[in-house]
Amino acid sequence: QVRFVESGGGLVQPGESLRLSCVPSGFLFTSKAMAWYRQSPGKEREKIIGIDNISYTFGIADSVSGRFFISRDDNKNTVYLQMNNLTPEDTAMYYCNAPSLTTVPPVVWGQGTQVTVAA
Repeated sequence: QVRFVESGGGLVQPGESLRLSCVPSGFLFTSKAMAWYRQSPGKEREKIIGIDNISYTFGIADSVSGRFFISRDDNKNTVYLQMNNLTPEDTAMYYCNAPSLTTVPPVVWGQGTQVTVAA
């Protein structure tokens, strides 16, 4: 059964950093590209950054370019999102998923981890 467990969110001030973690299960992690998504209230969920199975980063959204970095540790079955210089516009629920698993319903999502950036 496919499952995603995200963690690491919290309340931070503008300019601070956070690192999110995601531990997927239920599929062969090392064979899949992974990505981070986020959803703000009233907005659709958007993919913000991805990493393929050989750690090549792709699909970086303009809004996070140069500030957010994705990495993966195949030994720990974990994908990370390092978020630097956070702004209030980054406030959202953050999710991870494998893009190839989001194309055919039903799409499984984790509970997400909330990031709130406020002074």
